[in-house]
Amino acid sequence: MRQVVTLCLLTLAAVQSGVSLSAHHSFAAEFDENKPITLKGTILKMEWVNPHSWLYIDVKRADGKTETWALEFGSPNQLYRRGWTRESLPVGTEVTVSGWLSRTDPRTANAGAIVLPDGSKLFAGSPGSGAPVPNR
Repeated sequence: MRQVVTLCLLTLAAVQSGVSLSAHHSFAAEFDENKPITLKGTILKMEWVNPHSWLYIDVKRADGKTETWALEFGSPNQLYRRGWTRESLPVGTEVTVSGWLSRTDPRTANAGAIVLPDGSKLFAGSPGSGAPVPNR
């Protein structure tokens, strides 16, 4: 009887946790730690959504054309715990973002850190995600 109850509880826990885990991915599955990138651009918008926040910036290429990049950040809760607020990244601000390129999308990256115009630096990643630690 004890085994049946234990099995039922484990099954219930697996079903409940599957909802939140189904949308999550490992760093290595989507991003390449061997392809670090640094981007300088202007903030278009910041999406504070779960499971990851997203920053969109316009980056001017060498030929003068502009590309929009999508940068994955940690969850809103992780950013708040690091001192971020919704006012931390105003639209139009020039920023420098270091991170790692996507394996599949040429203009998507996982952000490690962001440098603001005043030189202050904010950590953007998720602890324990498997992402390399950015230079501090």
